[in-house]
Amino acid sequence: MHPAFSIIFFTTASGAGCGLLMLIGILAVLGRLPPDRSLGLTSLVLGLGLIVAGLSSSTLHLGRPQRAWRAFSQWRSSWLSREGIASLMTFVPTGLFGIGWIVDGRTDGIVAGAGVAMAAAAVLTVVCTGMIYACLTPIAQWSSSFTVPAYLIFALMTGAVLLDAILALLGWPMPGVAYVALIAIGLGWIWKLATWRHNDSLAPAATLNSATGLAGGTVRSVEWPHTEQNYLLKEMGYRVARKHAAKLRLLVQLFGFALPLIATAIAAAAGGSIAKISSLIAVLTQAPGMLVERWLFFAEARHSVTLYYGLEPTP
Repeated sequence: MHPAFSIIFFTTASGAGCGLLMLIGILAVLGRLPPDRSLGLTSLVLGLGLIVAGLSSSTLHLGRPQRAWRAFSQWRSSWLSREGIASLMTFVPTGLFGIGWIVDGRTDGIVAGAGVAMAAAAVLTVVCTGMIYACLTPIAQWSSSFTVPAYLIFALMTGAVLLDAILALLGWPMPGVAYVALIAIGLGWIWKLATWRHNDSLAPAATLNSATGLAGGTVRSVEWPHTEQNYLLKEMGYRVARKHAAKLRLLVQLFGFALPLIATAIAAAAGGSIAKISSLIAVLTQAPGMLVERWLFFAEARHSVTLYYGLEPTP
């Protein structure tokens, strides 16, 4: 599939913002969230800002962005529509939670209840995002049990790294958040490796022989259906060379997982100024790593429609 940067940024930024709101809501329920107004303003603005930035960038991929509002009307059948509604629903409890935390300086009682609703809405948004791709059966790399959990794990991972940096920079170090980030990074790394292994082992769901029903011999295209590049070839026939994919996978492991894991571990163990610098390094290294991961998520996907153009749907 053609990796459009607007969608790459949308899924990455929105996931990080939702992950940040998830953790804040959970910490509020557990009574572990400091009732500091500056911390509340910074974290909630950053979380909502990432979601808004992601949603805004997603409209750039549309042919007519001014009609994006129509997507909300298809919630009965479209996961994209459900995702948009869920993301907007997140703003209501987040606003109520923000009033309690920032204005009243409270994170308990009814404010904590709003935090639960905020976290639940954020989880629902990420699940809907993952289902947009998991429900597409013509793309074997997406239509698997790995897709939705990956979106949830990566949202929690990036959100935890962000929250750990915010807490350290504002002088509210919480080792528990750093430990959650370390566990999430490790889990995300393992899940990504398992996903790549699964995708690499996939056999084509169909071939030209099975598609045409001709069992004898080998069916091949004598001429392409089109004499020039068309929409299907551009959007669904995008191919990345194996050698380039291998290098990019190494970059994902280095910047998306290894360096943030090391930096977060140093921040958790050291404290003070070292913790501030290390937690910030974790954020700055993980961001490009996850953008590359999401680029590969699209670039390595193979749509079955490419069979009609003599291309295999799987690498």
